[in-house]
Order: sequence, then C-alpha cells, then structure tokens
Amino acid sequence: MTGGSRGIGAATARLAAQRGYAVCVSYLQDRAAAEEVVGTIPNAIAVQADIGVEEEVLRLFERVDRELGRLTGLVNNAATLEPQMRLEHMDAARLHRMFATNAIGTMLCSREAVRRMSTTRGGAGGAIVNVSSGAARWGSPNEYVDYAATKGAIDTFTVGLASEVAADGIRVNAVRPGFIYTGLHAKGGEPGRVDRVKTTVPMQRGGQPEEVAAAILWLLSDEASFVTGAILDVSGGR
Repeated sequence: MTGGSRGIGAATARLAAQRGYAVCVSYLQDRAAAEEVVGTIPNAIAVQADIGVEEEVLRLFERVDRELGRLTGLVNNAATLEPQMRLEHMDAARLHRMFATNAIGTMLCSREAVRRMSTTRGGAGGAIVNVSSGAARWGSPNEYVDYAATKGAIDTFTVGLASEVAADGIRVNAVRPGFIYTGLHAKGGEPGRVDRVKTTVPMQRGGQPEEVAAAILWLLSDEASFVTGAILDVSGGR
C-alpha cells in the first residue's frame, strides 16, 4: 500500500488488515501518521519511501520480501497535489514532481509487483489496484490540469498493463474516486473543496475514504477473479 498514512490509503490499510492481509504502509514524510496506522492493525509495517525514486522503490519491496513474505496484492495509492493554478503559471519543476510521484512511481511499483507475482517468473499471481481520480475525466481546469493528466496516464496504464500480464496470473484494475473527504485537498490550497463542489454530485454529497477502500478490497479479492482492465468510478454518480 503506497501512500498509506492518511485518507484513502489509511482506510484501505485498515480494511485490508480486517480481511486478513499482512500490510506494508509506505509513506513519504509523515512517520507518526504511518506508525499510528500500523499500530492499530496486526501484522503490518511502515516503510518510508519516495516512490518517484527507483532506488527507494527497490528498498521498499525488499523490506516487504524480507518481513512480510510473498506479495499477493499491490495498491498504488500514493499521489501528490500542488496549489491550484492555471497551466500558464506552472513551471517544469512542478510538472516533473507531479509525474514522478503520480505516474512514474505507480509504474515502478507495479513493475516490482509483476516481477514477484508473475506465474511465468515463479510467482503465484496476484492483483494490482491503481488509485486514479475523477479528475482524469473532468480535467480540473483552472485548478490542476497537471494532476488530472497524471491520473489520465494511470487510467491508460491500467488498461495496458492488465492486458500485458493477464496470462501471468495478475489482474490489474483501478478505482477512480470522485470528491472524497481527504487531506489531499489542503495541499491544493482549499481544504473545504469537497463541500464547495458536492452539489455537482448526483448523490449531493462527498464520499468517505472507507467507501473507496471497500471498492479497492473488492478488486483485490477473489470475488473479482474475472475482472481485469476495469476502472471503477467511486464518485456518487458524477
């Protein structure tokens, strides 16, 4: 579980533990929050890693191998967001940061999971769930088109990788959350964003991290055994 110290990641880690998974929670900076999550669930570890850096991804998966054993599932949840602005005000450094974490990091982690899960490489198969965003469909104009673009990349990556590794016993799917009450909005400069936009949602409310977590755990489970290459919207109908 990348980005497991808060929001959707923390909710998913807790639900996965309830379903019997041994859980690795990776985090970038907030060690206390990550340790709080793993402290409330059995058979879990917290590992610091910047998933946009290949060497740190390798170290993360080596810890999982050593301390938790065979990898059966990966949730690519880690993502970053920067202050709302139009593209004309964004510099290249921001774009590189955004794609390094949200897109390249997801691909690097998935690569390591495939190397461990693939039945053609001696693995036992498994499942990967990528956390996309409704922004991939809406584009987030005037706020963060860069973030939206990274999530569009995740949608395409999900479909392509699913076909690539289906015969290797690996399922790859994504959830595409809508407006969810998490701390990520504060990074964009508007902590109360969900309340501002919730009237655009047919269900007239924002979602909770636990509602996204339930969808993720279903996609990881054997109940979704014939589901791969799917992108499941968890967005209240928007």
